Amino acid sequence: MATPEERIAELGLTLPEVAAPVASYTPTVRSGAHVYVSGQLPFVEGELPATGKVGAEVTPEAARDLAALCALNAIAAVRAEVGELSDVVRIVKVGGFVASTPDFTGQPGVINGASDLLARVFGDAGVHARAAVGVAALPLDSPVEVDMIVEVR
Repeated sequence: MATPEERIAELGLTLPEVAAPVASYTPTVRSGAHVYVSGQLPFVEGELPATGKVGAEVTPEAARDLAALCALNAIAAVRAEVGELSDVVRIVKVGGFVASTPDFTGQPGVINGASDLLARVFGDAGVHARAAVGVAALPLDSPVEVDMIVEVR
């Protein structure tokens, strides 16, 4: 059975460096058997590949891809905290935030980008509870942000 790191490689992805916080917080906090991952933006090599609102400057399809990048960054933060992704027991909860126009109601479809990646990387352990929320704005004008709670060994 493939490890999460091997599945990431099979998907043609590499784990990025953990993004430096843009404010006064830490990327992760471990409390007992849980790792709480701060909101992750879709940074690629320190840059946002897109900015703006979903339903205006950003298409739902592009936002879905950005949500997957958020999840990849969250996975990288978990790995930095615990050392090996095989120590992940379960992705417990994902919070997805979509900066969108007032008439846009497709937030769940956008956050599916994150959820689907987590399921591909962690299998059944990647299936999680979730919220997908539309918001007026996100830090740095990011279209999406994802946080999560992870149970670890």
